[in-house]
Amino acid sequence: MRSNRAKTRAVSMAATLPMIAGALALGIPAAHAADSPARDVLKGTKPLWATAKADKGATSNGAQVKARVYLAGKNASGLAAYAKAVSDPSSPQYGKYLSAKQAQSRFGATKAQVEAVKSWLTASGLKVTEVTQHYVAVSGDVAAAEKAFGTQLHNFAKGSKTYRAPAQTASVPAALKGTVLTVTGLDSAPHKANHDDTLPPPSAVFKNAGPFSSYYGSNIASTLPSAYGQKQPYAVKGYTGKQLRAAYGAGKYTGKGVRVAITDAYASPTIAYDAGKYAANNGDKAWKTSQLHQVLPNQYTKTDECGAAGWYGEETLDVEAVHAVAPDADVTYVGAASCYDDDLLDSLSKVVDNHLADIVSNSWGDVEANQTPDLAAAYDQVFQLGAVQGIGFYFSSGDDGDQVANTGVKQVDTPANSAWVTAVGGTSLAVGKDDKYLWETGWGTEKATLSADGKSWTNFPGTFNSGAGGGTSSTVAEPYYQKGVVPDALAKANNASGNRVVPDIAAIADPNTGFLVGQTQTFPDGSQQYSEYRIGGTSLAAPTIAGVQALAQEARGGQAIGFANPSIYAKSGDKGVYHDVTDNPTGQGLAVIRVDYANGVDDSKGLLYSVRSLGKDSSLSATKGYDDVTGVGSPADGYVKSFTKNAGKQR
Repeated sequence: MRSNRAKTRAVSMAATLPMIAGALALGIPAAHAADSPARDVLKGTKPLWATAKADKGATSNGAQVKARVYLAGKNASGLAAYAKAVSDPSSPQYGKYLSAKQAQSRFGATKAQVEAVKSWLTASGLKVTEVTQHYVAVSGDVAAAEKAFGTQLHNFAKGSKTYRAPAQTASVPAALKGTVLTVTGLDSAPHKANHDDTLPPPSAVFKNAGPFSSYYGSNIASTLPSAYGQKQPYAVKGYTGKQLRAAYGAGKYTGKGVRVAITDAYASPTIAYDAGKYAANNGDKAWKTSQLHQVLPNQYTKTDECGAAGWYGEETLDVEAVHAVAPDADVTYVGAASCYDDDLLDSLSKVVDNHLADIVSNSWGDVEANQTPDLAAAYDQVFQLGAVQGIGFYFSSGDDGDQVANTGVKQVDTPANSAWVTAVGGTSLAVGKDDKYLWETGWGTEKATLSADGKSWTNFPGTFNSGAGGGTSSTVAEPYYQKGVVPDALAKANNASGNRVVPDIAAIADPNTGFLVGQTQTFPDGSQQYSEYRIGGTSLAAPTIAGVQALAQEARGGQAIGFANPSIYAKSGDKGVYHDVTDNPTGQGLAVIRVDYANGVDDSKGLLYSVRSLGKDSSLSATKGYDDVTGVGSPADGYVKSFTKNAGKQR
């Protein structure tokens, strides 16, 4: 059972954890609309997979249900409108943020609304198990749930499995119209996220084999076959903070006075040690006392199902990347109790309810097809509450390109598809001698392995291996800030009236031009040792952009940037603000040579040689102007500086 109590385990600091309420989604249909005098329909609560053809019959009346009834608050439409106004540089309300207490007072649910919801649920035979300012949680049998939500619950086939779901769209009494945002939990299909990279768990050590390049192109693989008509360089050992700061225009800024939060599931028990050792080993500024904090739940759940240990490397990467780019920023790690959406929503709510940070990095998600409108509305409610307080959320766009190879369907990731977050795409980054930025391509990898005789690359350039997520949403309407910047060919790919396109901005993600990370891992002899390896994924891009945003906030005098998309798109035509990333910046085929240990740790089982192409992202392409791999591009030398110009507009 998940407890609503949260324990703050600070590396050096503690925090308390109250809750707030929420609103409707921008670009997602309203969560409810009346279709009869007696009931108010909660749109999106009947999953698309719950079809008549898939119906396996009624769920047993005695089966148990756990659900959350999310509260719409006093003024859901007003929350969305205010969130837009304070985030839009052209609005007279731009930057006029509210405190967490003011947001609750203005937009949160009233005590009377909460009591009305509780009364309705208990009268239906459900037991109230938890009450927060965001939702009322209940449990009970199917018969009580059917009575409360005005729908039958049936069993439906979904793929090879069977899950419970509403046979009709759920509804609430008409008297609660405007009080209830949505309900989650009526369907029993898993609603969970994955971290957006391939990380070795601490139980299985991973190390890169050399030879390496110290910077892009410094070590050419002259004894190996050519690719694209020329000898290609060995992959870098892993870029460090100095190189990333130079590539993305950090200048003199360090993120001083800015708070960054990171959300993931679970928590690495060695994060403080690893982050400190990594900084010392790689020339980053030492962590100060009380600069790194952790806010953790009272207990964890679903640790086996979610692969809890596999999240440790994710947290380590996120914390070390933020510090590498913004070494003076205050960092708070907020761990969710599991990888399920309800728990991840709770971790985001803690950030908003306590205003733990102005910038929130999130390197996790799922494919859009697995998202449901009820959960989308609940997520957007939190994002809007953050926006009115000057909090911006940054989500990785995914690591499987257009998702066709992974799921068979072209689609984007979620929550990166939300119109209320900044979706971060990925690049392959070339930093040259003396930390000089050379170029970037969109991250997209085709992999070919060395032939047995060592004279050629088998089936060069190989098959699609990985790449930055992106594309056009099928469910979220085109937000106003993308209009006039995103080409119609992308925006209208799924809908003549236009839909949200992902991503918004991009940064380093390709693991073959990746970041050096340090983590305690378990070696074959059973010992636990700190070691370093190169890693990537858009879960590197997200904390890198979060770090850059910390620099930008410092540049504007510490004034919060908040929900950044309106500003990001408004700057898209400004000279020197973005690197306009394309897939072929040099006019010739680009690749790197990668050498890996066959057993992941040493050469006792031999070495694996492969050539990894750059700029080959499934059906997605990085082109001049906005594109669906890198958005408006990556931050250039003028990006951080550009925020000083707007500082006076925010009060």
